[in-house]
Amino acid sequence: MTRMIKGLLFDLDGTLVDHETAAATAFATALTAVTGSAGVDHETARRRWSELEHHAMDRYLAGELTFAGQRRLRITTLVAELGLGIWDEQKADAWFAGYLRHYESAWRAFPDVLASLGALTEERPELRLGILTNGEAGQQRDKVDRAGLSAALPVLVASSDVGVAKPEARIFHLACEAIGLLPSEVVYVGDRLDTDAAAASAAGLLGIWLNRAGTPARTELPVVRTLRELPALLTELTSDG
Repeated sequence: MTRMIKGLLFDLDGTLVDHETAAATAFATALTAVTGSAGVDHETARRRWSELEHHAMDRYLAGELTFAGQRRLRITTLVAELGLGIWDEQKADAWFAGYLRHYESAWRAFPDVLASLGALTEERPELRLGILTNGEAGQQRDKVDRAGLSAALPVLVASSDVGVAKPEARIFHLACEAIGLLPSEVVYVGDRLDTDAAAASAAGLLGIWLNRAGTPARTELPVVRTLRELPALLTELTSDG
């Protein structure tokens, strides 16, 4: 498969920034501040927190909840399930503010990101690079800044800015417009097979699945286990040989 590749867009959370580790670290710290939490199985609570995050974010992206509303839903649901009380919005917001401070301080790029971006820009300086992410634009831009990725990835398109979210084709097309290219000229790399790689390909881009965990799945799309494999894969995809 030979393709003219002029641009490369990345997902953010789980692809460039280690959201799961940051969220787990922040939750472990913030939960200890909750009265009665000493008797809670913290690992079970953490797993449930992650489930609630995905559920609430899906509802936010579907327009069913505000960004603040999905945050409140996550913590009020969890503490009720853990038998830690019924919280009002004020108490939920106060707890989440503390959680957020810990979460932000734990933002880190994955170890393979900076070296891979450096290799890409050295080997293919003509590539136009950017980020396409679901989520609230202000928070996502702060995340990119704190992870030290702003210089390498100057363009960021967030679902809150454009009013549509992945896996809808429209957001992929808007991101291509933001870097001044046609979808057929752009590669999209993300850690979720359906929402990222498959959705990008359905929108006319070339989707690449970043399968860091080595999760078994049947797909004809290109797959990498680490971003270090990306430069060689792009060379293969653009080679006539």
